[in-house]
Amino acid sequence: MNQDFLIRIRVFMRSILSLNTYVDIQATNENIRKNIAFKGPNVYILFFAVVIASVGLNVNSIPVIIGAMLISPLMGPIIGFGHGLGTGDSELLLSSFKNLCVMIGISLLASILYFLVTPLEIDNPTELLARTRPTIYDVMIALFGGLAGTLETARKEKGTVLSGVAIATALMPPLCTVGYGIANLSWKYTIGASFLFIINCIFIALAAYIMAKFLKFPNVNNQPNHAKYKYITYIIIAGMIVTSIYTGYNVIKENNFLKVANKFVRKNQSIGKTYIYDYNVNTVNTPYTLELRLAGESLSAQTREMFYRDAESVGIMRNQLHIVEDATIQFEKFNETEIVKNLIQSNEEQLKQRDDSIRVLNNSLERYIKLQLPVKQLAAELMTQLPSVKDVVFTRGERMTRQSDLSEQIVVIVYSDEKINHEEIDRLTQWLKVRLNMENVMLINM
Repeated sequence: MNQDFLIRIRVFMRSILSLNTYVDIQATNENIRKNIAFKGPNVYILFFAVVIASVGLNVNSIPVIIGAMLISPLMGPIIGFGHGLGTGDSELLLSSFKNLCVMIGISLLASILYFLVTPLEIDNPTELLARTRPTIYDVMIALFGGLAGTLETARKEKGTVLSGVAIATALMPPLCTVGYGIANLSWKYTIGASFLFIINCIFIALAAYIMAKFLKFPNVNNQPNHAKYKYITYIIIAGMIVTSIYTGYNVIKENNFLKVANKFVRKNQSIGKTYIYDYNVNTVNTPYTLELRLAGESLSAQTREMFYRDAESVGIMRNQLHIVEDATIQFEKFNETEIVKNLIQSNEEQLKQRDDSIRVLNNSLERYIKLQLPVKQLAAELMTQLPSVKDVVFTRGERMTRQSDLSEQIVVIVYSDEKINHEEIDRLTQWLKVRLNMENVMLINM
């Protein structure tokens, strides 16, 4: 009974996992050969895709980068290379490699030209930097993405898997980042992004090789030296795996130090009357370091030692912790004489400022008093001299001369029943100038 159950389970699992009825060997070979061709529209499409990806990296736009990856035809030659390796088809292998090199050349040319002429400055190139630190995780993404992409290529009924693979494996952004590094003469971007692109290419090709063997594609063996290509590829793959594991280890170690440093700063944000107002984590050089900038009272020797021990308890060694007390107050440097001297100096400055303020206020008050007009008295005197005057209005104004001198002017508006002649107006104007002790007086009759 148990044996029959196991047989039924085996048959059931085989029916689920079997690919024989879903794969078309002949159509797959034709499809792969067709997709490695790099002529006509594919040349222009690749050029346009590279420019789009470069713009996306330039403005840190993930949707634009994804769109460029969907447009790019780079996947075809890489799968063709792996498939040729797996089926012993050296002609397909060499043709795929040649077309891939031409594609890489055109992509680099387009990205270099873009980054040479673009007026946009990249303040925080997060998307570019993300393509300069390849790790073992990128190897896994390229390998399993390649497996999915190759299986999709071999399937009779095509779906949308290739689009997802194009996005996940990200062939286009690293190439554009290499172009950025060359255009700006930055080895950091050029080497790191080149490494990521090579990893993606090799492990997508390895995935195509594995699927060709797994799906039992027939061997072609049209070149006697095919085994040599295969062994060279194995050596390159082994080197890439070792290198990516090393960089992945460094990334994990860097992330762990950042996490520990942030936790330590939060825990010790305030120590007595001293607090951490800024800190900087340096993971460029080894050993990694944490620099703390303190404000408040200066740390005593006992407190400093406690600080170091607390850091060691979370994994930050003494040589990794740098304490900068550039904003602390050194109270021991002041004696009583200096304190009294500082107080007297401060009081003198305050008194001087107060005297200056009083002087300004007095000047303003004197000017205001000087400008006050005896309006009631002047109106009565004018009405006495001219019985026809009904009303008098005094107003102040400003007068601009041809020499651009600005001066204050008194304007007197006289309302009367009868029109006052010019001689009388001139006489009253002269009288007002003497009366007010001012030259700029104007009399207007309404």
